Amino acid sequence: MVKATPGGIDRRGFLNLAAMSLAGSAAPPVLDPSAGQLQPTPRQTEGPFYPDKMPPDTDNDLLIINNRLASAAGAVTHLSGRVFDMRGEPARNAVVEIWQCDNNGRYLHTGDENPGTRDVNFQGFGRSMTGPTGDYYFRTIKPVPYPGRTPHIHLIVRLGGKRMLTTQLYIKDFPQNARDFLYRSLRAPQLVTADFKPITGSTQSELTARFDIVLGPAPEDPEEDRMRDLDRPQIPGRR
Repeated sequence: MVKATPGGIDRRGFLNLAAMSLAGSAAPPVLDPSAGQLQPTPRQTEGPFYPDKMPPDTDNDLLIINNRLASAAGAVTHLSGRVFDMRGEPARNAVVEIWQCDNNGRYLHTGDENPGTRDVNFQGFGRSMTGPTGDYYFRTIKPVPYPGRTPHIHLIVRLGGKRMLTTQLYIKDFPQNARDFLYRSLRAPQLVTADFKPITGSTQSELTARFDIVLGPAPEDPEEDRMRDLDRPQIPGRR
């Protein structure tokens, strides 16, 4: 979210505004609500690595924590999209949360036993609230694989205080997708994949990805077994 200072928008707020404009012009909408009935975005397991301790900053820019000068390692990615209901109406004031491993394959979670060194400059988790047209935006990194999993970004969408969707976003045509047990479980994987495309003219090889989300008619059951451990790879030496 844009952070205001007594003198106006701060450096990071300006960066977010510029990035949103850039991402919006580079990535056309994926869903056309006027084309007919929409399919709900498939639900997937939350997995075991939703942060057990939140970072000091939870805004929609995962590359810079608060006003630090150091930035996270990885391929800078502008992730954007819209959130709809089944009728194609935009979901206003929905809270979209994302979390993912850093460029070394480490999550912001004390139970992650990946041997990589955690990138202390990567926020690891962020929130974005949708506007009047259901738009959301994040600046993050292109997801990377780690032992047992293809690259992915976790998402939760909350609306009116209710958890409406838990899912995972994958890179379109990534070779490891075909070997990933959760990706293979999807009946319609095209609904949770996105192209990560280079932004023309970017001097930092930035990428853009568009992921539109369709919420089902009913919230998720808070008492439901969320199968959190299903997302934990069964690898010797890593519980």
